[in-house]
Amino acid sequence: MTPALPSAPDARAARPQATRPFSRFEWMIAGRYLRSRRRDAGVSVIAGFSFVGIMLGVAALIIVMSVMNGFRAELLTRILGVNGHVILQPIDRPLTDFDSVAAKIATVAGVSYTMPLVQGQVLATGANSASTGALVKGVRGGDLEKLKPVADNVRQGTIANFDTSQGVAIGSRLAEQLGLGLGDNITLVSPQGDVTPLGVTPRVKAYPITAIFEIGLSEYDAAYVYMPLAEAQLFFASEGQVQSIEIFVDDPDSVQTLQPTIETAAERPNYTLTWQRQNESFFSALEVERNVMFIILTLIVLVAALNIISGLFMLVKDKGRDIAIMRTMGATRASIMRVFLITGASIGLAGTFAGFVLGTVFCLNIENLRQFFSWLSGVPIFPPEIYFLSRLPAEIDTSEVATVVLMAVGLSFLATILPSWQASKLDPVEALRYE
Repeated sequence: MTPALPSAPDARAARPQATRPFSRFEWMIAGRYLRSRRRDAGVSVIAGFSFVGIMLGVAALIIVMSVMNGFRAELLTRILGVNGHVILQPIDRPLTDFDSVAAKIATVAGVSYTMPLVQGQVLATGANSASTGALVKGVRGGDLEKLKPVADNVRQGTIANFDTSQGVAIGSRLAEQLGLGLGDNITLVSPQGDVTPLGVTPRVKAYPITAIFEIGLSEYDAAYVYMPLAEAQLFFASEGQVQSIEIFVDDPDSVQTLQPTIETAAERPNYTLTWQRQNESFFSALEVERNVMFIILTLIVLVAALNIISGLFMLVKDKGRDIAIMRTMGATRASIMRVFLITGASIGLAGTFAGFVLGTVFCLNIENLRQFFSWLSGVPIFPPEIYFLSRLPAEIDTSEVATVVLMAVGLSFLATILPSWQASKLDPVEALRYE
């Protein structure tokens, strides 16, 4: 009887078993490739540049976007806190019934308060004969106390009893330019003076300084002079009337929806102008600059991601024999691809995280850093005379930071796909040709 022959081995048993996706083996090989060795010095240098490029790109994006957000928020807070959200001006006849008109507008839902106003351009002169242009705004004391950027930032003096003080409140930079202090007299010259047989003579009058404020916007601190409403009416020859009524609303962003209601509530011919229309070109320029800076700085991250591609292609070329050995030992194409995906993505993830930390820490300490670099260089960085604000603001927007981080991680992953796929295509015989 013929003995039974041994059965043929099961084909499935002879087939190499695929490793579990992202197993310890794949992480171990990727980690070895990331560690620098003398033989792989070129690859390590490219990987280092990729890491630094992504880190600086992410940090720069976070810092620039945060500074521009803070810049816009500070400007909005101060501009909208000092100037009306809607400015109502008369048509056909002077605004002599301003008290009743202001009371009617104040009853509109969404209106916070109203402020009758007399204003005009003057030449301000100090004790040291220095002079500069200024904007006089005649307001009531109660209304001035509602202007929080002014009322909460009075550095010297007080605005209490402002209506009966017969004095003025001026900005800190204006006081500095004119060499004036609390209690000194500031001389105001208005070109719209009295009519005489010899022509119009400028109106000149000196007022004591009862308060010095610092809003934080250099343009306002160097030009604004607040005067009691009754005194301003006399000075600008506008007895019994005002030039406009400034209206402050609860939600400045929805001011356009309230504009028709305010015009109707005034019950007289009028023309209104919103803060958005008044500052349209300024804030549009800020938005355009913000978008352009985002696009330009994104290119830094993109270049760093391209460095990852070149580094991985060099790594695949250098590790051809390793790929052949791993394939011979049973590693699948997918496993080889995941090894190089982990290698490239690790550079991107580490660079993104480092950039996130660097950018966040920089933003949280940006004013101290500005002062340090100004002291170190001896040149004022971010001078308030040019950039309006007395301090460098930074407001971190969580959604924008998340967008930057996700974009950097996404570009890093996309950069690893092509070289990883190229590595997985090599079979053991072809891989040896890279040696």
